[in-house]
Amino acid sequence: MTHDTLLSSKITQARTVHGTSPSEYLVPFKSIGDLLIQQAVRYREKPWLIFYDDTGSREQYTYRQFSELVHKTANFLISQSLRRGDRIATVAYNHADTVIQYFAAWLVGAVVVPINAGEDDKRIAFILENSETKLAFVRQEYMQRMQGIVAEQSLAGRITLVSVATKGSAGMDDRHLDFHINVGFQDSTMELQPESSHEDEALIVYTSGTTGLPKGVVLTHYNLLVDAKAISEWHALTPDQRMMCVLPIHHVNGTVVTLVTPMYYGGSVVLNQKFHSGKFFQRAAEERVQIVSVVPTLLQFLLAENIDPGNFDLSTFRHIICGAGPLTCELALAFEDHFHIPIMHGYGLSETTCYSCFLPVELTREQHRQWLKDFGFPSIGVPVGPNEMTIHDDSGTELAEGVKGEIVIRGHNVMKEYYKNPQANETTFAHGWFRSGDEGFYKLDDKGRKFFFITGRIKELIIRGGTNISPFEIDEVLMNMPGVSAGLAVGFENDWYGEEVGAYVRLTGGASLTEADVLKYCRKYFSFQKSPKVVVFGKDIPVTSTGKYQRNKLKPLFAEWKKTQFKENKT
Repeated sequence: MTHDTLLSSKITQARTVHGTSPSEYLVPFKSIGDLLIQQAVRYREKPWLIFYDDTGSREQYTYRQFSELVHKTANFLISQSLRRGDRIATVAYNHADTVIQYFAAWLVGAVVVPINAGEDDKRIAFILENSETKLAFVRQEYMQRMQGIVAEQSLAGRITLVSVATKGSAGMDDRHLDFHINVGFQDSTMELQPESSHEDEALIVYTSGTTGLPKGVVLTHYNLLVDAKAISEWHALTPDQRMMCVLPIHHVNGTVVTLVTPMYYGGSVVLNQKFHSGKFFQRAAEERVQIVSVVPTLLQFLLAENIDPGNFDLSTFRHIICGAGPLTCELALAFEDHFHIPIMHGYGLSETTCYSCFLPVELTREQHRQWLKDFGFPSIGVPVGPNEMTIHDDSGTELAEGVKGEIVIRGHNVMKEYYKNPQANETTFAHGWFRSGDEGFYKLDDKGRKFFFITGRIKELIIRGGTNISPFEIDEVLMNMPGVSAGLAVGFENDWYGEEVGAYVRLTGGASLTEADVLKYCRKYFSFQKSPKVVVFGKDIPVTSTGKYQRNKLKPLFAEWKKTQFKENKT
């Protein structure tokens, strides 16, 4: 067996679930374009997309109206010689225009490359070149910057830039195509639908690592459809139910959970340009929303706003989906106690399309609270149907209940590959499973189901003197300390132990804690070896666009203690 054949075999194993091969499809649609066409016929005048811009202006699109705009945009793409398999980038914030562009690309068989405008120029240039993007839809606010990136990287002539302005805004020029003007000329029907396949590529999402160049995660139409099916079924979503999107749609959470999923089950979605804690519950109440997907940081913002939930009619609000970042037991329970809205904690990665597991929605309140608080970490739940999960050691051997190791996943929602990155593919699929890079363990319930827990990124583990220390455990204690609004354990380089443990702490308003106060508090819970030795106080914590804390970016703040040997004071 050749090297390439062996790797292909391992990837196929990693895309198989309970013996069902990745070519035995579990959804009735061949592509997202096929899904759109069928749902537009079925739900013709039903509201599909409701969009609020940052001024509070509201736009509504029925399934028919949305489908017509998608077809017009698809015809525009065809007029620009875009075809099946071509890459189309979007440089935008959350907007109805961007959703239309996504579905239009999928309708013609093109591949969407969502770009976070918050990335630096070097990374954006790399994404454009690595993905072989041919056309980019660019919000007008970013057009000058994008023109500079394209010119500087010698991409001019290889990428067509299409300006996307707010309707009716001034300032157009003739140096580039205008989205609304050009789409307006197009027909709202397509005489011949392009052929489509479950295995056509739909998305290339670039990971937002803290170091090195991002990796392009290649997801197929089937990946998106089967994960949307799993999310719909797990949360018992029906056509009369409405979701709300407050997360950026350049990320799989925003795209899969609150765009593809509502289209899959025939519901509606309320898309917000940005998250605003002061408007969150008001909008959810006014729009009669059932479910919203968030990240833990947003729960913290909502709690800090000191909102009285009794001011809103939240009778339709069923629960919150929460993942894509470390959730502490303390935050989860505080949120539920204050707002009386259950958190369905879950877990997944771009490489597994989005969600791979959730807490079961049918748990009793007592069981739900047990899995959130009794094991030191809130459980990320039980695997969804299209995938399996377990815990491996470094050699790919499965570990027993309660033993920490690497979370691994295999199933139909596992990505096709990392784009043009054979080394990363070899490492990631080494044992015929997708290796997440996250450390965790599982516990069995009385039905024999595996409830999983995540204890930290393996690359973020603090290795002090050869001992692995999970930063999440220390985070949990710091977050529980009175006067602390946010606290992160940070492993920093140290000449004596390789790494030492530091704490980065943001205080609540009015708190006046000292370093000694924080160190003493931590020592009540941890041995000297595991406890922080240094505390750095600050106001800002770097986060990704989806709200994940970027712990490793705090390491330079501890550089002055590199040569320090910290000794325990026995007294």
